[in-house]
Amino acid sequence: MTSTSIDVAAAHLHFAPACFNRAWELLDKPDRTSAENDEMLHSAVASLWHWSRREDCRPRNLAVGYWLVSRVQAMLGNGLEARRFAARAALHATGEPPFYMAYAHEALARAGHVLHHEPAVTRHLDEARQLLELVTDPEERKMLEADLESLAIPAAES
Repeated sequence: MTSTSIDVAAAHLHFAPACFNRAWELLDKPDRTSAENDEMLHSAVASLWHWSRREDCRPRNLAVGYWLVSRVQAMLGNGLEARRFAARAALHATGEPPFYMAYAHEALARAGHVLHHEPAVTRHLDEARQLLELVTDPEERKMLEADLESLAIPAAES
């Protein structure tokens, strides 16, 4: 058998975004099969793992990776796992621009929704909305606003 040399660093550079994009593609698919749900979860976890092995990995990359796994777990109805990965997203978002922590709170709210824990949903949505006010990039604001609106829970009255 012939041994093939693999550039591991290049593989991580390729697979981190490729797996992320595949997970996202499946998240957007309205009628996934059971096999596609498995592939979506595997792709999200693989993306996170490949990011964690990249030399250019920063806390914000891990925050996004943990957020994606949380989002997938929430879509699959796995509230406890969604909350666990959302908490990790928040840990890695600490010290990063507000966009990242806002998304960690979005994930915690989404996990709370799956778990039918409305006080957590309200608390984390309020936190995310407060952080949204600090997000200056128009594309990031639009994306975050859409995800917060997708939870379909009105803002708390002041």
